[in-house]
Amino acid sequence: MPDAADAILTAQKRRRTGGRAGNRRRGGAAIEQMPWRLPVNIDRPTEPLTEEGVERLHHATMRILEEIGIEFLHPEAVEILRAAGCTVQGENVRIGRDMVMEMVAKAPAKFTLMPRNPDRKLTIGDGHILFGNVSSPPNYYDLEIGKKVSGTRQQCANLLKLTQYFNCIHFAGGYPVEPVDVHASVRHLDVVFDKLTLTDKVMHAYSLGKERVEDVMEMVRISQGISHEEFEAVPRMYTNINSTSPLKHDYPMMDGWMRMARRGQGLVVTPFTLAGAMAPVTMAGAVAQSLAEGLAAVVLAQIINPGVPCVIGTFTSNVDMKTGAPAFGTPEYMRATQMTGQMARFYGLPMRSSGVCAANVPDGQAMWETEHSLWAAVQSGTNMVYHAAGWLEGGLVASPEKFIMDCEVLQQIQRYLEPEVCDVSDDALAVETIREVGPNGHFFGVDHTQERYETAFYQPFLSDWKNFEAWEAAGAVWTAERAHTLFKRIMDEFEAPPLDVAIREELEDFVARRKAEGGAPTDF
Repeated sequence: MPDAADAILTAQKRRRTGGRAGNRRRGGAAIEQMPWRLPVNIDRPTEPLTEEGVERLHHATMRILEEIGIEFLHPEAVEILRAAGCTVQGENVRIGRDMVMEMVAKAPAKFTLMPRNPDRKLTIGDGHILFGNVSSPPNYYDLEIGKKVSGTRQQCANLLKLTQYFNCIHFAGGYPVEPVDVHASVRHLDVVFDKLTLTDKVMHAYSLGKERVEDVMEMVRISQGISHEEFEAVPRMYTNINSTSPLKHDYPMMDGWMRMARRGQGLVVTPFTLAGAMAPVTMAGAVAQSLAEGLAAVVLAQIINPGVPCVIGTFTSNVDMKTGAPAFGTPEYMRATQMTGQMARFYGLPMRSSGVCAANVPDGQAMWETEHSLWAAVQSGTNMVYHAAGWLEGGLVASPEKFIMDCEVLQQIQRYLEPEVCDVSDDALAVETIREVGPNGHFFGVDHTQERYETAFYQPFLSDWKNFEAWEAAGAVWTAERAHTLFKRIMDEFEAPPLDVAIREELEDFVARRKAEGGAPTDF
């Protein structure tokens, strides 16, 4: 048996020359990463509510819908709900619990989203936990100048490239940073064009009125080279709406919601309930209000198109009661997410939560708050995790360095969820290897170790495990700076996924025509 030092050197050489890591390496790419996969959450969910607690929270949610009601600021939505038997007074709609439960039961517990690349098909529900990019910040943190700046189309495109590059990012959410250098009337056309040409993953449409939603649905249809009938036969994209808490659904989001429902696309409703500001200060009260707002939208969707896929989302957290500033990654946020997950299973709906923080820069606070929120997603049984990479300052800032740092965490979570980590086969128990080594040997050089050297443990692409002296001698590069270096390398190496030339030209023609027509209104 070789001594430990020889065994370590041999293993390190194997790693440098490729070893068993070929399935993790993007041939010569900036980093080694795990292959594309749809992680399944093998853990039992954390359920902070007792059986009685679930019933009490459900009863409170139904009382809000029956006795207080939800304001729908869209006249057509109100009339649809009135015709279905809801009690309507002006814009206020009250929905009986029997109708709520009947309609919610029509929504599937799992469904498929089909992007232009069928190899990137997603299963929503059924135990899967899938991650998406940061969406919608108006600002971008520029590490090179050390401050935040207004978002641009180029910055947005760079973040879309990261979205495509990382296998642990499964879907392309909204604009990863708002390109404020593009006029709001045509912004959706430029960004969706970039998204459809720089990525081949499932994508999102903002529900901000007729034109934006209809334009995006048409661009997705064109990108897949399919007919309108084929587009509507299978969900190929999704939208996310936020209620205007407390207890309102606004016009433009409801308009997009109904249009997407009619065409059978994925629907995610996520009330943004900050306890103490837009919802009761108690977590139970905030979750009950959030569920009522969300379920009301699900009921409307099922009346319009029974069986259309719906996801219940949570964005319930607390505020700093001294300043009113939102807080994320807090104990309250984690518990609210777990409670909502428990209720989502009660209603038989897939669930969305988020990876979020309130830190201003990609630092330690940013990472611990984000990781708390990501672990809340794991513990809650979340199926779609929004903002899983790149989010700062409560959603006001996107950062490519934070994106890369978050992807390191996401890969660790995916590794944690792999069944092989818990393998208890005879080979994994390794009793004969323990016998071979005995009390006076080591495990570095035995075949059992060497055969698994590259795949035995998670191999970080960003962490620096040198001792202090070696780290200092190498230049003492902080984590965010290492992430910045990787960001530059990824941008240099990035290759857009293939797209048929004729389809690209059809997209270009559509964008040009819609711009000539004026795009979308900006005066909601």
